[in-house]
Amino acid sequence: MTVSPAATFAHRLVDAFVDLGVRHAVVSPGSRSQALALALADAESRGRIALHVRIDERDAAFTALGLARESGLPALVVTTSGTAVANLVPAVVEASHSGVPMIVLSGDRPARLRGTGSNQTTWQPGLFGRFPRLEFDVPPPTLGEVPDARALAARALAAALAAPDPSAAGPVPSGDGDADAYTVESSLAGAGPVHLNLQFVEPLSGEVLPDDEPAGPGAAAPESAGRASVAPRTLHLDRGPRTLVIAGADAGDRANAFALHAGLPLIAEVSSGARFGPNLVSAYRILLDHPDFGGRVERAVVFGHPTLSRQVPALLARDDVQTIVVRGHGEAVVPHPQTLVVDEITADPDDRGDRAARAWAGQWVFAGRELLEEQSAADDVAAPLIIPGGAADVAGARDYAKGELAALRAPVTRRFLADAIWRATWPHDRLVLGASRLIREVDTAVGGKKIVVHANRGLAGIDGTVSTAIGIALAASDGSTGARTGTTRVLLGDITLLHDTGGLNLPPGEPRPRVQLVVGNDGGGTIFDGLEVAGTAARDPFDRVMFTPQNVDLAALAQAFGWSYRAVSTRGDLDSALASPPAGLSLLEVPLSR
Repeated sequence: MTVSPAATFAHRLVDAFVDLGVRHAVVSPGSRSQALALALADAESRGRIALHVRIDERDAAFTALGLARESGLPALVVTTSGTAVANLVPAVVEASHSGVPMIVLSGDRPARLRGTGSNQTTWQPGLFGRFPRLEFDVPPPTLGEVPDARALAARALAAALAAPDPSAAGPVPSGDGDADAYTVESSLAGAGPVHLNLQFVEPLSGEVLPDDEPAGPGAAAPESAGRASVAPRTLHLDRGPRTLVIAGADAGDRANAFALHAGLPLIAEVSSGARFGPNLVSAYRILLDHPDFGGRVERAVVFGHPTLSRQVPALLARDDVQTIVVRGHGEAVVPHPQTLVVDEITADPDDRGDRAARAWAGQWVFAGRELLEEQSAADDVAAPLIIPGGAADVAGARDYAKGELAALRAPVTRRFLADAIWRATWPHDRLVLGASRLIREVDTAVGGKKIVVHANRGLAGIDGTVSTAIGIALAASDGSTGARTGTTRVLLGDITLLHDTGGLNLPPGEPRPRVQLVVGNDGGGTIFDGLEVAGTAARDPFDRVMFTPQNVDLAALAQAFGWSYRAVSTRGDLDSALASPPAGLSLLEVPLSR
C-alpha cells in the first residue's frame, strides 16, 4: 500500500486533539476530507472519540454547536471542499456571537488550484470572515514535510477556548511555497470558532507512517502579533442608585449569585440559566413598562445577551440609566458608548441589610409574583380544589369532577404549552427553546426553576435547532459528567422545525438519545402577526411572504425519518405525553390556533 502523507497527517492531528481532551467529532461525507474522516473512524474504533455522521454540513455544524453548548468543549467539524464549507457559516456565526467553542477542519485542494476553475475549489481561507478566533491555511502534507499536528491542535484548542496561547509548544504551518500565507488571529475576545483549512493532495488515503517516523521537518511557525494583553477589570458596585440585575441568554449562575449577594431584583430571561432564586422578578415586561417600576430604574447590571423583550433594550438605551455590562462568553452588549464593560463585579453583602435596598428589591419581586399568578389564573379553566361541604356534599363532588374533567379536556393554548413543558422539565433533563414565538411565551409565562435551558440566542436565528438539540442530548448522555441523564425536550414552532428538517435524519448506526421535539403547529410564522407590519400590509401578500403558511404532514415527516410521533390537542393529553416521553427520538405535535 502506498504511503499517504495526507492520511499520516490526519491521524496525527486527530490523535493530538484527542490527547488534548476533545471528545466529539461530527463528519459529513466528502472526497477531499476522506483522510480526516477515516482517521476519526479509526480513533472511534479504539474508543478514543465519539464520532457522529451527518449528511448535511449545516446539520453537522449545529450538532457540534449543541455538543459544545452542553459540554463546554469544542467538537471537531469535518467537511470536504467547496460549498460544503460555506454551509457551516450560520453555525460558525452563531458560535462566535454566543461564545461557543468550535473547531472546523475543512478539507481543501492545494492553493495553486484556486482561481483556475478546478472542480470544487474556491477561496476557503477567509470564508468565515471576522468570526473565527484563529484561522490557518495549512499547506498539503508531503513525503518531505508533514505539518506539526500537535502544535496546530494546541493552538486551535487554545483559541477556541480563549485559553493562554501555547505557541511555545512547537511550530505551526502558515502556507505553502506557491501561495501567500493566510494566518488570521481575530480581535474578537472570548471562546468561539476556529478554522483550520487543510490542503490535501493525492494519495488522499493509504498507509500511515508511525508517529515516531518523521516525514520531514515541520513547517515554520507563522508570525503572529497575538492578542493584546488586557488586565481583567473588576468593579465594586457602590450603594445608591436604584439598580436592576438583568440576565440575558447564557448569563449563567453568576447573575443570580450576584443579585442575591447584592440584594438586588433580578430580571432573568428563560434562556439565561439564572431564572431561579428569591430575587427573581416574574412578569418583568409589565413592570418595566410601569412608571413606578421601570420608570424609576437608575442603573442596570447586565449579564449575558438579553434578546427576548423590547422592554429591556429600551431600558438600556435610556440616557438616564447607567449600564454596566459584565463580560461573558459571548459578544458584549453595548447599547450606547457610555456603557461600562467589566470582567467581574462585586458588591458589599451588607447592602442587603439596607432598608431602602430591601424595599426596592421586595417591591419588584412581590409585584412580579402577583402579576404572574393573575396571568396564570386568566388562562386556566376553573376547577375547584376543595369540594364544598366535604365528602358528604354530593352536588359539590359532582361539580368538582365536572370542573376537573373540563380542565383536562380544555384545548391547549400557547400559555398552557409553555407552562406545561416548564413543569415537566427537571434538573436532570435538558430544555432547548427554538427561536420562535414560543420562547417568548415561555419567558412570559413561567416562574423560577433551576433547570438547564439552552437556546441559540447569539443571533436568535431559527437555523439548526433540531441539530443543536441532538448535539446537546448526545453530550448530556455521553457519561462524562457522571450526572443522571433525562430527556432533552425541544420546544419549537412548525417553521423552525421545517427549517431544519435535515436534522431529523440520523443515518443508521448513529446513537439516538432521548429527544422529544414538541412542535407548536399554528400553520406558519405567527411571530410576524405580532409585528407592526401585520397591521400595515395587505393580508394576502403578508401571508405569502411573512406568515408563509404550511400544511406539512408532520406524522408522515416523522415516519420518514424514523421518529415516533404523537399528536395531542387537550391539556390532559399534553401533560401525559410530556410526563412519559418515549425512548429515543420522538415528535409531539400540538396544534395551536393562529
